[in-house]
Amino acid sequence: MGQPLRIGIVGVGAISAQYLGTIARLEAVRLVAVADLDAARAAAVAAEQGVRALAVDELVTDPEVDVVLNLTVPAAHADVALRAIAAGKDVYGEKPLAATTDEARAIVEAGRAAGVRVGCAPDTVLGTGVQTARKAVDDGLVGTPVAATATMVTPGHERWHPNPDFYYQPGGGPLLDMGPYYVTALVTLLGPVESVVGSASRPRSVRTVGSGPRAGEQVPVDVDTHVTGVLRHESGALSTLVMSFDTVASRASRIEVHGDQGSLVVPDPNNFDGTVELHRLGGAWEELPASAGYRDAGRGYGLADLAATPPDATARANGDLAFHVLDVMTSLLTAADKGTSVAVASTCERPAAVPLQDAPRV
Repeated sequence: MGQPLRIGIVGVGAISAQYLGTIARLEAVRLVAVADLDAARAAAVAAEQGVRALAVDELVTDPEVDVVLNLTVPAAHADVALRAIAAGKDVYGEKPLAATTDEARAIVEAGRAAGVRVGCAPDTVLGTGVQTARKAVDDGLVGTPVAATATMVTPGHERWHPNPDFYYQPGGGPLLDMGPYYVTALVTLLGPVESVVGSASRPRSVRTVGSGPRAGEQVPVDVDTHVTGVLRHESGALSTLVMSFDTVASRASRIEVHGDQGSLVVPDPNNFDGTVELHRLGGAWEELPASAGYRDAGRGYGLADLAATPPDATARANGDLAFHVLDVMTSLLTAADKGTSVAVASTCERPAAVPLQDAPRV
């Protein structure tokens, strides 16, 4: 067994708890340090995990850190990633890769020039849910894919999040917040996207915090909060996307894939597992057993996948994929603003499929 990748986390807010739980049970990675703008919070997490609490500048240059896990807010993703890359570190970040495509491009190009690896969430697509659906598509169970739908609706995160401001600032909104799960799943299932059309709206100018010490406080809305669009994949398949912080509920499947020989219900791409259902032409709905993906996965499996990927190969949750997903989403917002079709400038390789297996070990 090789040495585990030594992980330093920058940003130990709410999402870090899920990563910490996963890292603790993986042999391929090991936590060695944490940093946060809130030094007291970093110190508390460090004491709980038995690791060092460092300043951000110290962590990104520390010789005992192999990979900087960037769990900061979207507006800080590029700054932290570029500082880590400049220090010669591999970087793995929370989604989106950056708040803008210019910042994301800088990260990818800097990583390539420095010869370090850039990875990015979501890694939920590596679980048995999306991977079983992908295998069904690849095995021809739906025939030739023609279309897909992806639907995410919620009244808004301010109802439960005590500090929801960043969801309503540039880099946030339903598309950039939740869209990475759905668009990454669609690219995993159907391949990269070549063009988009769409519309968007912003029904409310403020949101009211619903919980915590700031309950009742209003936060301004500076992004579109209902976005719908059509993605044309390079394969010719069309995906219809609905992302909303303005609607109450839906009975629509999170993702469906339709081909000329069958239709597929794909589980929530925000989760790693879930039931995949297939309706064959002339048949009836049937559940497909898990046949691909990492079993019992959790946030951080993208790191373990990176650790298990040879240096001359590309990890599945990689920077080029994350950049393309961000490019698709920002192109959709541009299309909605201009009222016209927009070509997606970037492309990417469809990530390698994940055979059915337990967590990668090294």
